[in-house]
Amino acid sequence: LPSAMAASPWSLSEDSSSSPDEEGPGTWGEPEVAQPLLQAALHRKAADLVVFLLLKYRTQQPTSQAEMLEVVGNDYQDAFPVIFGQASACMRLAFGVDVKEVDPSDHSYVLVTVLGLTCGGMPSGEQGMPKTGLLVVLLGIILLEGDSAPEEEVWEKLGVYPGKEHVIYGEPRELLTNVWVQEGYLEYRQVPGSDPARYEFLWGPRAYAETSKLQVLEYMMQVNPGQQPSSLALSEKAVSDEEEGA
Repeated sequence: LPSAMAASPWSLSEDSSSSPDEEGPGTWGEPEVAQPLLQAALHRKAADLVVFLLLKYRTQQPTSQAEMLEVVGNDYQDAFPVIFGQASACMRLAFGVDVKEVDPSDHSYVLVTVLGLTCGGMPSGEQGMPKTGLLVVLLGIILLEGDSAPEEEVWEKLGVYPGKEHVIYGEPRELLTNVWVQEGYLEYRQVPGSDPARYEFLWGPRAYAETSKLQVLEYMMQVNPGQQPSSLALSEKAVSDEEEGA
C-alpha cells in the first residue's frame, strides 16, 4: 500500500521529545516558519493517535473522544478534528480499519475492519499490525486486471516482495499464498497452459461473500485518487455485472 503509506502520518512518527511543538502550536514566531512546523507537529500527533488506535483495535476495546484528546494533549485540543481526520485516514488506508462513531452523545468509537470483512486483519494469535488494507488493495488489483492478476504484477503493484520483510505486512508470500488462501479470501493457481509455470491470484469465495466489487473499487479510489476516471468506468461495469448476476 505504498501510496497510502506515503500520504499517512505514520512515516512521520519520529520521537517527538526534541520536537519544536513543546510550547504548543500558538507560540511559534514568524508565520512563514510556524506553518510548516505546525503541519509537522500535527502529523506527529496524528501518528501518536494511530499508535493508540492500533492498540485499541488489537485489544478489541472501544475508545472515546475524551481518551483520544488525552493522547493528543491540551495544547492541541483545537486542532483535534484535523488530527483525528489524519489518523482515521491512515487507519483506513494503511491498515484497513475503520474508526466508527457509535454514540454521538458521548463521542464513543469502535474499531472495525473495512468493507464488512471478518478476517480481522491478523492471523490468529498474531500481535503484529492489521493487514486488511493490503488485502483490500490486492482484491482491487485483481479486479483492475480483469478478475485474475498475474503474480508478478501483484508484487510490483503492491510494492511488497517475496522474501523481503515489510514493516507492516511481514513476509508477504506466506500471507498472500497461504494465510489468505486458507481463509478463503484469495485463490492462488497456476495460469492454465503456462510452461514454465506461472501463477495468478483471483478472488476467493469468502471475498465474494463478504464484500462487493463496487465497495472494493471505491476503496481503491480513496487509496489512489489519480486513478478515478478508469476506476469509475470499471466500477460502473462492476455494478452492472453484479446486478446481472443478482
